[in-house]
Amino acid sequence: MSRNIYAAVLFSFIFALAAGCDKSKNSETAGMGTAKTGSGAATKAKTSNLSGSIAIEGSSTVEPISNRAKEKFNEGFPNVNIAVSGQGTGNGFKALGSKECDLSDASRPIKQKELDVCKAAGVNFYEIPVAYDGLTIVINKENDFVKQLTIEELKQIFREDLAAKTWKEVNEAWPDEKISIYAPGIASGTHDYFVEVIGKDDKKGLRADDQTMLSEDDKALVTGVKGDKFAIGFFGYSYYEANKDELGAVPIVNPVNDTAVTPSMATIESGEYAPFSRPLFIYVNTDSYQRAEIKEFVDYYLDNVVEIVKDASYVPLPQAVYESAKAHLMKDLPGSHYLDAEGNKREGSLTKVYKEENLPE
Repeated sequence: MSRNIYAAVLFSFIFALAAGCDKSKNSETAGMGTAKTGSGAATKAKTSNLSGSIAIEGSSTVEPISNRAKEKFNEGFPNVNIAVSGQGTGNGFKALGSKECDLSDASRPIKQKELDVCKAAGVNFYEIPVAYDGLTIVINKENDFVKQLTIEELKQIFREDLAAKTWKEVNEAWPDEKISIYAPGIASGTHDYFVEVIGKDDKKGLRADDQTMLSEDDKALVTGVKGDKFAIGFFGYSYYEANKDELGAVPIVNPVNDTAVTPSMATIESGEYAPFSRPLFIYVNTDSYQRAEIKEFVDYYLDNVVEIVKDASYVPLPQAVYESAKAHLMKDLPGSHYLDAEGNKREGSLTKVYKEENLPE
């Protein structure tokens, strides 16, 4: 064998050996996984290894956000079974307090009586704001007389003690036609929030007569208003956005500056759409967060929350709020920012209330 042929054969052998080693090394690495837990990066290794189940209950308003988080998370982690249900904020807190869910979606902060149930059951939670929403008052597309509404007019239509029977009772220029009401049920945080606006000062609730249909299913409310020219209802902005070709959103007169403002992502974010702009939350059971699949999901949720929220047609919060939420998770700081030691509700903007010093010691 000539020297040149011998060298070529030797080189080919060494090259093949090296390639074999690299292939073996790559196969071994693929089985190990390299992504850092909580980074939100969906690697092939984690796709094959991470499994388990996550139960999410609560607000129908927050449901589209958590569903979008589920969809995006499952693109990288298809072996994690995530069940999202939107039976109302109140039902979500019940499920959290009875350990029937890992995350509770909420369109309002937790109440003291709900917190007491959690404490009695030994349930701690992390309170995490995820988005802004604008509670949207909707009318039938054929309604050509309601151009705007004041808070006083909303009280006449929706409050139990006023409960106008016809549109003419609210405004003499409007038709003498029966008002049909489609509103979220009593387990809904949207129901609670609306009642706070129209009835808190007088301790009055939402009407519950034969002209009113209540449901925790926002899709049923959409269908009701679509089918009745003289109907009116309310729910989260996302549900209006998904049905805006068939519904009308009523501009609401801001009580501070007397300007009628139509809900939109821009007016909700700016706070111009008042008093119906509000923060939305997820509440995470601290024991559940110790499970790998839930920690990964919650961390992914927060790491990608701006994209998730926008995809679901909601308004992202200030970045500083998200950073605070991440810090609370890292420091293991459970509890609600919205209730003081005596059980009184803290009032104010999200950025004012959502501070570490407002958590229980």
